[in-house]
Amino acid sequence: MVIVIGFEGSANKLGVGIVRDGVVLSNPRHTYIAPPGQGFLPKDTAKHHREHALPVLKQALRESGVAPCDIDAVAYTKGPGMGAPLVATAVVARTFAQLWNKPIIGVNHCIGHIEMGRLVTGADNPTVLYVSGGNTQVIAYAEKKYRIFGETIDIAIGNCLDRFARILKLSNDPSPGYNIEQLAKHGRQLVELPYAVKGMDVSFSGILSHIESIAGTVLQRGECTREDLCFSLQETMFAMLVETTERALAHCGSHEVLIVGGVGCNLRLQEMMRVMCEERGAKLYATDQRFCIDNGAMIAQAGWEMFRAGMVTDLADTWCTQRFRTDEVPVLWRD
Repeated sequence: MVIVIGFEGSANKLGVGIVRDGVVLSNPRHTYIAPPGQGFLPKDTAKHHREHALPVLKQALRESGVAPCDIDAVAYTKGPGMGAPLVATAVVARTFAQLWNKPIIGVNHCIGHIEMGRLVTGADNPTVLYVSGGNTQVIAYAEKKYRIFGETIDIAIGNCLDRFARILKLSNDPSPGYNIEQLAKHGRQLVELPYAVKGMDVSFSGILSHIESIAGTVLQRGECTREDLCFSLQETMFAMLVETTERALAHCGSHEVLIVGGVGCNLRLQEMMRVMCEERGAKLYATDQRFCIDNGAMIAQAGWEMFRAGMVTDLADTWCTQRFRTDEVPVLWRD
């Protein structure tokens, strides 16, 4: 029996999760929410994490019924992410690893999402679509690495959604992407937007620039509604993701697709991907907001896999990095 506690704080969500042999014992989190029309600044987000670290940690221990002496290892997000929040969270993880005299494990944030998705859904060897505020990648496992088959060449899809939400002055509670999704459900008119697939890669910056430039004019003239713009943005970007995922699915000969990351909660994205999978005789796996959105349990689960494979981080190497690619990590725990 191995118990690992995970600390996640790469963006605006601070999470602490505890996992025991593939069972999530607790997974509380607290979110920093910026005012409408604004994004979250690194310094403000780090301050939020420092202020809420102890309450969230105490809640995780209380809900799990686990004492520090029962924990076998401490895992934390090493990267990628925003520098200041990453460091604030890593300091907490290092502190308690030393107080409790436990080994510490630096976890790649992206791999945390993948391992959490595999655990929760039971997917065996899926082609993975990882979509979040900071990342957009199509991934598959091969030869002890998670290989990136395609990715964004500029901004992530979640960042594109967040920035358009600021144009519309949408609330950041619970998240800009969620509020765009709700408006999109009432859209009826498809506004033509740039469709930018370049081989296996995608580009969202041009789409964002275009919709930002036309939004004020078309809304003022009554040519379409906010709902139509949200609907059009989702449909265009999600179609791009389905296209590249389908190509990777065919190349790998896979029969499973797993969607992970915060944008993976979007039901319309899941619906479009499910149609593609059914047409190819494949199965779609996705999770809800408990595990799609950044959380501590996903770091604990990846840390659990790494700990069992003997992958422990020396204290001197427990730094953070804003750039930490998915395919840099040896995946020694998989066959």
